[in-house]
Amino acid sequence: MENPDLLVQVKKDTKLKDIIVNYIGEKLNPDDDDVTVQMAVEVFAEDFPEFLLAVAEENFLRGYQQAFADMDNATTE
Repeated sequence: MENPDLLVQVKKDTKLKDIIVNYIGEKLNPDDDDVTVQMAVEVFAEDFPEFLLAVAEENFLRGYQQAFADMDNATTE
């Protein structure tokens, strides 16, 4: 299973994105100078894993909450 969103080029439309894209570009030095979301995930995983872990944990917990809410709704209807 592949996520096409990971291949999207990151646009530098905020100051933070500008800093991050420049950092990733310098670190990975892509041939076409494009930085993708996948590259950002890889660099964050290596350089700032605690941030990525916190986002993943939050997403996981919200998924469980939604699943239980969906089960409750399905059984009460």
